Order: sequence, then C-alpha cells, then structure tokens
Amino acid sequence: MSWLDTPERRDMAEVFVWQKSSFSEGDDAPNCLEIATTPETPLLRESEEPGKVIATTVTGLAALIRSLRRYG
Repeated sequence: MSWLDTPERRDMAEVFVWQKSSFSEGDDAPNCLEIATTPETPLLRESEEPGKVIATTVTGLAALIRSLRRYG
C-alpha cells in the first residue's frame, strides 16, 4: 500500500467515484471507509480526511478484508 501524498495526487482523488462502506453509520457519518478504483488500483480513504488516499493492490485489499472479517 502507498499514500498518494503529493498535492497533485490529493487533487486527483476528487475525480474518482467513492463508495462508502456498508458498515457506515449513515450518509452523514464522518468516520467511514470509502473505496474507489482505477482500472489497475483500488483506492481507500477515510471520510474525515478525503485528501489522504491509500493505493493498494487487489491482493492487498482482499487480505485487508479477510483480516477485518476474522479479527474485526
């Protein structure tokens, strides 16, 4: 996983269609995990800090989901 931490990349994060987790407390809840995808890369961010985006791989995202299901 890597942070998209340059100003250009943070601005780029706004052009994606973000989907909130189904575990969110509602549409207005600020503490939600959101996901978007590019043709090659899943992207993750927290609703409270939308400029901080984590790029991962499909394998890395699958491992995160498995871990959250097991220990979450």
